Amino acid sequence: MVDLLPVVQKRADDDGRRHLLNVDFAELQQWLAEIGERPFRAGQIRQWIYHRRASDFAAMTDLPAKLRQRLSESFVLFRSTISSEQRSSDGTEKLLVRLADGGEVECVLLRDGNRRSICVSSQVGCAMGCVFCASGLDGVERNLTGGEILEQMLWLQQRLAPEERLSHIVMMGMGEPLANLDQVLRALELARTSEGLGISPRRITISTVGLPPAIDRLARYAVPYNLAVSLHAPNDELRNRLVPVNRRIGVEAVMDAADRYFAASGRRLTFEYVLLGGINDTPECAAELVDLLGRRGSLLNVIPYNPVAGLPYRTPSGAAISRFREALERGGVNVQFRQRKGSEIDAACGQLRRNRAGAEFG
Repeated sequence: MVDLLPVVQKRADDDGRRHLLNVDFAELQQWLAEIGERPFRAGQIRQWIYHRRASDFAAMTDLPAKLRQRLSESFVLFRSTISSEQRSSDGTEKLLVRLADGGEVECVLLRDGNRRSICVSSQVGCAMGCVFCASGLDGVERNLTGGEILEQMLWLQQRLAPEERLSHIVMMGMGEPLANLDQVLRALELARTSEGLGISPRRITISTVGLPPAIDRLARYAVPYNLAVSLHAPNDELRNRLVPVNRRIGVEAVMDAADRYFAASGRRLTFEYVLLGGINDTPECAAELVDLLGRRGSLLNVIPYNPVAGLPYRTPSGAAISRFREALERGGVNVQFRQRKGSEIDAACGQLRRNRAGAEFG
């Protein structure tokens, strides 16, 4: 289930220039050599992109004017544009990014104390079919390239003040990251290196509904990224309803793969659980989660549902949330309830894209 979708579609007005964020460092050095420039210029270019936040080649003022001209003739830095943006009073910013072929994805900047975390997308749409999620309502169109993933990171980085820097990355936007693993890993390689964004793998989280072969492949990659498994239900009967792809996998296989990832990486596992009123917030579900997670020493990250227009699901009551939390804590589950940041904007993944489309075509 990895990389089965087309990665990129060519736009009708493509001018033939290459997307620089999709060009490997060695390729850039080779291109520089071919035009008579010294290879060290490649490092300067990356410094401008990832550290000095340049949005075009003209801003790279310590490069020779002739080189800047050649770069602009041969490459494009940003292929996407910002088609919509929202900001919440808590500092959360959400961008709707329009890609070169017209597809749209969402990415988010979250401010929390000194943390500056970003959540980025890996696909246009999603094929996993989680019934409560806006991202997958229209299915999946294609995988993003590594460069398109990096563009989201750079767009969000540009929202920061000069003295601020990105601290955490979460691959938890639109799409299933492990269904586009090659391109996700390519983007994260640049995000984690000092030549790129310089963010430690221990501050990078990859989210998945649980695709065991891809989880095992990620374990073999041997970079200690955090793994967050979107569980949402403690048994197959309920998870098959909420996460349809589970019918082909099963909770036991997902948990076994997660255990193997922990054994290989040493990184504590996180399980995500969107709490839906009257569906998976019952005492019975809490008791099953205790049996499933209590012995694992993992973290259960519970997110009260953020309602999506047109879907029949609701946020649990305060009393139901309290009862659920108390049952988990009594059972020894390491649990945290995530604060709902950006609640006054289209904060749930896929909402901004879908609501904008409705406004344009409804």
